[in-house]
Amino acid sequence: MIRSPAALVADVRPPAVAGRFYPDQPQRLRAAVQEYLAAARLPDLPGPVRAVIAPHAGYIYSGPVAGYSFQALPDPAGRTLFLLGPAHFVAVRGVAVATFAALQTPLGQVETAPADRLIASGAGFAPHNAAHLPEHCLEVELPFLQARASGPFRVVPLLFGSEADPAACAAALAPLLSADPAALVVVSSDLSHYHPYAQARRLDTAFLDAVTRGDVAAATQGEACGRLPILTLMHLAQALGWQPRLLDYRNSGDTAGGRDQVVGYAAVAFLAPLSL
Repeated sequence: MIRSPAALVADVRPPAVAGRFYPDQPQRLRAAVQEYLAAARLPDLPGPVRAVIAPHAGYIYSGPVAGYSFQALPDPAGRTLFLLGPAHFVAVRGVAVATFAALQTPLGQVETAPADRLIASGAGFAPHNAAHLPEHCLEVELPFLQARASGPFRVVPLLFGSEADPAACAAALAPLLSADPAALVVVSSDLSHYHPYAQARRLDTAFLDAVTRGDVAAATQGEACGRLPILTLMHLAQALGWQPRLLDYRNSGDTAGGRDQVVGYAAVAFLAPLSL
């Protein structure tokens, strides 16, 4: 699908949380993101990264952890990225697909890629721009991708409702990712919410242990606002042979908040097997 420049101007999702979750001034925003990326000290990763889990709170809280997620990703330039997150504000039955021509941040526009095959898959994907307009969970990941990219890239923004079926969604996504070895997946999720610090660490550690073991049944019982997108990624990893690797875990009590009620954040990379 070829979109004209006029269409890009007329059909662009504006930022909803610039100036609140992250700086709305381009220079300040780019500097902040670059600082988070530079601070990430990654372990050796024995294979190409095809997907990451990244947090989506205000940058002062989750930015240091998000830096690990996006530093682990390859350069997005020239790629299609599937962005999966939970719908926080608008009721969604399945998965809301954004059909805007582009998404705007203070760092510029990111063009979307057509999602016709997902919508036609019967797995619950449907156009629903209204769900995306107030949503922060995918928007806050875009400046990290823009800072990492050496050129243009495209995204497929997907918001999961409470009735989305992770196994069915993964079955619809897997052929697209198999057919395009350059495509990447970003799952946007925070972990447990508003527990005391020690309890939050116990809950989050158990959930992340299930994720990194590939134990879908155990992860289904975990606490994360993006649990359904994470479960979808776990099904994808099983189908495509990707291996998860925990890169960083902290909560808001470690970054910029008190410890009475914290929110958990993790960076997890999913690695494809090395080519022979």
